[in-house]
Amino acid sequence: MTVEIVNTGPVDTAAAGPRYRVAVRALCEFTAKTGDLDLRFTPSPTAQEGIAGHGVVTSRRDDDYEKEIALSGDFGPLHVRGRADGYDPKRNQLEEIKTFRGELDRMPGNHRALHWAQLKVYGHLLCAARGLPSLRLALVYYDIGSQKETHLVEEHASASLRAYFEAQCGLFLAWAEMELAHRAARDEQLKALRFPHADFRPGQRELAEAMFKASARSCALLAQAPTGIGKSVGSLFPLLKAAAAHGHDKIFFLAAKTSGRRMALDAVESIRAGAPLLPLRTLELAARSTACEHPDKACHGESCPLAKGFYDRLPAARAAAVREPMLDRAGVRAVALAHDVCPYYLQSELVRWADVIVGDYNYYFDVTAMLHSLTVMNEWRIAVLADEAHNMVSRARKMYSAELEHAGLRLLRKTAPGALKKALDRVHRQWSALEKEQDGDYRAYDALPDKFVNALQTAATDIGDYMAENPAWFDADVLDFYFAVLHFTRLAESFGEHSVFDVTIANRGAGGGTRVDSVLCLRNIVPAPFLQPRFAAARTTALFSATLSPWNYYSDTLGMPADTAWVDVASPFQAAQLTVHIAGHISTRYQHRDRSLAPIARLMGEQYDSQPGNYLAFFSSFDYMDKAADLFAREHPHVTVWRQPRRMDETAREAFLARFTATGQGVGFAVLGGAFGEGIDLPGTRLIGAFIATLGLPQLNPVNERIRERMQAIFGAGYDYTYLYPGMQKVVQAAGRVIRTTSDTGTVHLIDDRFARPDIRALLPAWWHVPR
Repeated sequence: MTVEIVNTGPVDTAAAGPRYRVAVRALCEFTAKTGDLDLRFTPSPTAQEGIAGHGVVTSRRDDDYEKEIALSGDFGPLHVRGRADGYDPKRNQLEEIKTFRGELDRMPGNHRALHWAQLKVYGHLLCAARGLPSLRLALVYYDIGSQKETHLVEEHASASLRAYFEAQCGLFLAWAEMELAHRAARDEQLKALRFPHADFRPGQRELAEAMFKASARSCALLAQAPTGIGKSVGSLFPLLKAAAAHGHDKIFFLAAKTSGRRMALDAVESIRAGAPLLPLRTLELAARSTACEHPDKACHGESCPLAKGFYDRLPAARAAAVREPMLDRAGVRAVALAHDVCPYYLQSELVRWADVIVGDYNYYFDVTAMLHSLTVMNEWRIAVLADEAHNMVSRARKMYSAELEHAGLRLLRKTAPGALKKALDRVHRQWSALEKEQDGDYRAYDALPDKFVNALQTAATDIGDYMAENPAWFDADVLDFYFAVLHFTRLAESFGEHSVFDVTIANRGAGGGTRVDSVLCLRNIVPAPFLQPRFAAARTTALFSATLSPWNYYSDTLGMPADTAWVDVASPFQAAQLTVHIAGHISTRYQHRDRSLAPIARLMGEQYDSQPGNYLAFFSSFDYMDKAADLFAREHPHVTVWRQPRRMDETAREAFLARFTATGQGVGFAVLGGAFGEGIDLPGTRLIGAFIATLGLPQLNPVNERIRERMQAIFGAGYDYTYLYPGMQKVVQAAGRVIRTTSDTGTVHLIDDRFARPDIRALLPAWWHVPR
């Protein structure tokens, strides 16, 4: 739903002025949804199945059948628009097509009521556009399984459809006018918004100006900006100013970790503290697993008390929520419980009314990302901020990869209902055939095995049909397998050179058995084709991090638009703050690691004795780390040593960091690329140095070699894109833990002879003084 200033034509109640654009679906969801939150009429067809189902239905119509009819109309300040599915001019029949599977009688009544509401609004818009005196309305329900259509038909005069349209608009009008007032007040305050601090930090103004210019040009931005300049405020502030100047409806601030989301919320609070009259609504998105109040209950009114009458109580909860400027996880929960509604689904509703939305990358960039879907449906004008964007490549690869384990299927075949046995057995047979034709432990395929994929699709359909026909039945293992298969088959539909299908043998039959277990992976290598529509849907997308060099690696792999701007913000730090040493006489290559332990322990001991304090020592693996820590502890018993545990929860993480006190002394041993290589802040004497005994290169294995081959074929830079750039990004991030403020000083030892190479040195921060 979007506010805009337009010149209006004849309207029902108001003169020309600010207009509120609202999609037909969004209008009806606001006015016509009542009753329980009920997810039992599941599983719904996938998006691809829905598109295919629409295609089947429309292909059965005559040649003069009109599809995807753009319609719009006005009511006072409301501008309502959308696309009707189809119109048969011979029968004067407008159709709304809905795909489903299972028994139609089990569809909750409030779902059907919503479908009729949408169709009636479309009916009025069509009558008004074409001067029709009456119209046949048909809800067409298409069963994905049986491919049968069920038609529910009503005849309506144009006058009755107009009355219905006006009634729905009337129900929404008061809210829309409130939103118009909110938007006007918000933008007025944003125009006058001043930077929340007395002055910009060094580098912060340059970052802010680049963000604003990218929004003005409506282009994407890659911004490399050093730690310590206040990137969260430095990026959010200019885009808030741009919201008023360039017409942004919303800003999505996306982060890789909880700490990044917290920094974004803190930045909002800082900005609002300097502008107490700013009516800025900020929403934090929490995962369902953390937001659910009753994880032991199903999402319907007969099971969960917060689903019972959800849509009846939603208006009051929504009205209360939008009066709260800060709706972090705790704030949403408080409002939800005060009105007896589900916090998770309340936050989903509040996305429509928030100005700044803070969440994880997946909410916008994932396969079924909610924020992207709503943006497209509502035609929002958005700005996207992605913090710590050096994580985007690995995170996006995971989003668009899928994995299945044969061992899990074997167990499922023993416990699944009899009606599913045949389909699961077929998957098992095709899977076993893949294992039998495999010589080694790993094999990558240039194409997907059609018979196996077809067996998966059949199994998904059978499970979906069984669940729809038996809504009271529940089996967590079957459900997990079902969703994993849906994800796999969805990605299989877009398989191409950006991905690889591979089989890894996990078990060859312990104790002399013949059974083979394997893991199948549809592994995304280049996420660019999937992310490009996300970039295209935003007015501007700014990816920022302290380590985004070389920019072409991120631009290529992520699929950034051709006109993407690049800014490398000068560091506020001076070379004199950081002493950098290269241990060029030591090799940390795998075959040299045992020989490297003694010289590394000696180097660390000499540094510590010359300047006692807190240090971090990074290694490429837990095994290497443990050997180095054991030797160092034996040879330097006077130095306190602690190390990163192999399995670490939040308590263990906090305990590790708690050892780094302002007056403490000792060495913390950690794994490069783990929890302590980035995202931690230990300013001043809490950390005075780091030892990095690795280039951080990914492990040499068949998977990474396949990635290297594909990167070479696509970009001509296989080794750099697979090993060198990702590895050095981890090194620079880890070293960046040492200097956090302009008053910090410290030492970094880069331990490996390859750090002396010119191509490696070129990837180190420009402000470092690295001795030759």
